[in-house]
Amino acid sequence: MKMKKYKLLLAALMLSFYCFGKKQVYVSTSGNDNGNGTIEHPFLTIEKARDDIRLMRVLEERKPDTCYISTKFSCWEKFLSKDPYSILIRGGDYYFPKTLELGSQDNNLIIAPYEDEKVRFTGGISIDPAKAKPVAGSDKENIFPSSNRSLIYMLNLKELGITNYGEIKQTGFIHPRIPTSMELIVNGVPGHLARWPNDSAAVIGKVLDKGSVAAEGDTGTRGGTFTYSGDRPSGWKTTDDIWIFGYFNYGWADDVVKLASINTSNNTFTTVQPHYYGYSFGSSWNTWYAFNILEEIDAPGEYYIDRNEGILYFYNPGNLKQLEVSILESPLIAMYKSSGISIQGISLECARGIGMSMNSTDHCLLQNCTISSVGLNAVTISDSDEIAVGKKNGIVNCSIFQTGAGGVELLGGNRKTLEAAGNYVENCSIYDYNRINQTYCAGVHILGVGNRIANCEIYNAPHCAILLGGNDHLIEYNNIHDVCRVTDDVGALYYGRNPSERGLQVRYNYFHNISEVHRCSAVYHDDGACGMSVFGNIFYKAGSMPVLIGGGSDNSYVNNIFIDCPLAIHVDDRLLGWAKDWVAPGGYFEQLLNDINYSQSPYSDRYPELAIYWEDKPALPKRNVIDKNVFVRIPKVVEGGKQLLEYSRNNYETNEDPGFENEQTQNFKLKSSSEIFRKIPGFQSIPFEKIGIQ
Repeated sequence: MKMKKYKLLLAALMLSFYCFGKKQVYVSTSGNDNGNGTIEHPFLTIEKARDDIRLMRVLEERKPDTCYISTKFSCWEKFLSKDPYSILIRGGDYYFPKTLELGSQDNNLIIAPYEDEKVRFTGGISIDPAKAKPVAGSDKENIFPSSNRSLIYMLNLKELGITNYGEIKQTGFIHPRIPTSMELIVNGVPGHLARWPNDSAAVIGKVLDKGSVAAEGDTGTRGGTFTYSGDRPSGWKTTDDIWIFGYFNYGWADDVVKLASINTSNNTFTTVQPHYYGYSFGSSWNTWYAFNILEEIDAPGEYYIDRNEGILYFYNPGNLKQLEVSILESPLIAMYKSSGISIQGISLECARGIGMSMNSTDHCLLQNCTISSVGLNAVTISDSDEIAVGKKNGIVNCSIFQTGAGGVELLGGNRKTLEAAGNYVENCSIYDYNRINQTYCAGVHILGVGNRIANCEIYNAPHCAILLGGNDHLIEYNNIHDVCRVTDDVGALYYGRNPSERGLQVRYNYFHNISEVHRCSAVYHDDGACGMSVFGNIFYKAGSMPVLIGGGSDNSYVNNIFIDCPLAIHVDDRLLGWAKDWVAPGGYFEQLLNDINYSQSPYSDRYPELAIYWEDKPALPKRNVIDKNVFVRIPKVVEGGKQLLEYSRNNYETNEDPGFENEQTQNFKLKSSSEIFRKIPGFQSIPFEKIGIQ
């Protein structure tokens, strides 16, 4: 009797799924997790919808030998199908106190707004702006100068039940990336801990003690001491938790260190932590700013958290509509070994860590989404190991901005076997992506084997747009501009120091408006980098040296156009000079090559030149082909010696417009009548109209 009741109940449950759309489950901010997930009685949380679908899948898999549903459904197989389940979400903000985890049991799933309603996943707590009170007239007003006191407001976080403020820690070059401390988001824009100077940096004065220098073998913990100009720090009432951001030595190594003390009589700072390369001064990038200073709240976007009293102070920009503080340190969404999950049309915002991770997944997609105001990077696609390679995961038509440490980590593939992953970032806008960590946190960091970046616009960042490692990647049709804005010795697209990384294609990209202030390149083959084909790209005002080939081989530049750059190509033979130890027997390069069995298949088959790497005088650059390129108003085409290049007679130099559609509007598509086709037989028209967001 009990079995009969169970079968009848199961049949009724499955029939109800059919009547209400058995493949669709609904969620609403006004829902109830005790509901049934229909549009009339939606769930409150995404987790409940996920769990409900998991139950339905279990029921689907339990296919009885006999059909118990009415004759309208003559067989379970007719009732059940392989169609994806959908979680349809009504408009509103959904707070995630913990990560939404999706696993292998959640395959073939769509998570999307209902009928294009605006849906936002947030790792932060929203606070009613009415809770913010002015410090003027309170017992806290004397903390601040009377000149801006009326514009500073405060929130009592403890009274609101918010006590997890996080900790400020050392971050930057060579340090592990960690979730940020609590951030304040005002009207959708992340603020920053009150700092001085507000929107610039001060010059590092004379260094009195460079501190312990780990790069030179001193692994001690002694901080450094350097001088500063002016008397601003004398107005800071406490130095208990002041931090300093700076480029303390090299222009490509940022750091954040805690201030140990200020000596206002001789204008010196002493830091708690050492800098890896030691403190230095004299270069234009040797600058600093101090932050987490209560008295320095004097501009929109600035805030300070009194961790003892639980009070957050902030500068009120006026028209205060939304206040939010970030809480979640783990990803908003984490997929693991999932297949066929598609997340569409949702905003992921306000978290201390990353927005979303896809680990060992395949055919998973993030589409038409916005990821912003997170403390680390937006999305990570990776494998937990190199044994099982996740494949064909993508990020498409997404906007990524206001991130703390980069945009997308695009990994996947097996470098031992050269098995490709086929993961991709396509048609995405990635900008303002280094609020906190400024170097080596790229718009897209592409690693592994056989991944692709296409039709993206990447811009407005202090360091690189694309950081590359691995094999057989394709980078095409991207619009890359206004990057490398602060740093020195940097490339918009950068890779290096591993001669086994080959099979790389860079084609039909537009590199433009890259800083010439420091040593900046569009494509940087650093320290013996090899094996890249650069075809059909346009380099317009693309840095102080758009191409830098630093001692490597087998890099080809064919069918490219360079316009209005002070120099086109720098090449050198550094592996014969200061970097010769890397190619010495038992040196760094030998270790890298042995790690992937370079002389055996698949490497010896895929890259035959690598099989004879050591017999082929590896310290000497060779087979760097420069052919069928156009140089328009380039004062110096090659620096470092054409003898290090295979520079053909088919390259063309001119000081005139060679026949662009409209150079004044930066439309560098070639007219059919362009003289380039006559000067360089076989030159292929570059599809300029297909570059960038489509």
